Amino acid sequence: MPGFLSWITSLFSSPQPPTPVLPEARLINPAKEQTNDDLENGLELTRQLEEDLFCWLLDAKPSALAGESSPAPEILGELENRLSEGRLDELPRQPLSLPMLLRALADESTDRQSVTDIILQDPALTDQLLQIANSPFFRHGGKTIESVDQAVFLLGIDGIRNVVSAAVMRPMMAARNSGEALFAKRVWRWGLSCARASEQIAKLHKADTSAHFMAGLLPALAYITLFRELQRICRAQQNSAPPPALIRQAMTRYQWSTSQLLAKAWNLPPRFSALLLAAERPAPRQDQTPLNDGIIIGTREVLHHANQRNLPEDDLPNVVQLSPQQIKLVRESLLAMLREEGRSPARL
Repeated sequence: MPGFLSWITSLFSSPQPPTPVLPEARLINPAKEQTNDDLENGLELTRQLEEDLFCWLLDAKPSALAGESSPAPEILGELENRLSEGRLDELPRQPLSLPMLLRALADESTDRQSVTDIILQDPALTDQLLQIANSPFFRHGGKTIESVDQAVFLLGIDGIRNVVSAAVMRPMMAARNSGEALFAKRVWRWGLSCARASEQIAKLHKADTSAHFMAGLLPALAYITLFRELQRICRAQQNSAPPPALIRQAMTRYQWSTSQLLAKAWNLPPRFSALLLAAERPAPRQDQTPLNDGIIIGTREVLHHANQRNLPEDDLPNVVQLSPQQIKLVRESLLAMLREEGRSPARL
């Protein structure tokens, strides 16, 4: 059964031939030579991390996530058909201002005023961007940012790229009703943690930090999309809500294909699909990608901050391709934001 193991633990498996929708996904690629005992140990660590994550996201006990529910084949079959045909009812539409913003932010000759003008053309984006910029994840030196121009000035072009990514995705991930309130809140926090960790690791590797930040958010958006699509299918077929075990199966099986579908539907530049594919199916002997390590560390730290079971700190070097000092730098940066977010009266 593919799982968050599909992202994390399948690094310990040999690559499988791809299929249109249901590839044997991989999250971590151990570039270093490892013994069989090392592989088994890493597999067990990441299996537990997967279980810890879904217990928290779905507010469920491990026993509720185990096994398969009776309608699973029919429900998952319908979900796979919809994904194959690209017709998810809950797939978020491309934000209208996103293409223009991405082009402007990718152009090194774009000045601050041009970026500001594009953002101001979209009142909803302007409001969301200021909220995000003043959140604990982006607050600059404790200063309150009161205008888009000030945000661009204080955060810089690289910083504003990340705020834009979060601002366009946040409304799509806001809870629509009480039934998804807790899940939406937690998956958003998880997504931000993975995105920020991926960004920090990309910086260490001198890679594209902004692209890794946005790519790190896409799995969280894929989760909320799959959650809602599954609710639709279950209501239509059996007039009931899907059980936690079925939700987990759907998310772990279709997380990468949904992330890729989002990137395609939004006409994101090819580098985003490439980042997702490299993280899902790394080439043999390829170095660990920042997105892989970012999701691992982001997952571990958000669970740790929420006082949930998580990967022991001493085991992190066994599942990421970072030095102890690099791990420390990324963790400290992420934990500082999580602590501040916990103290903030107005959480994202």
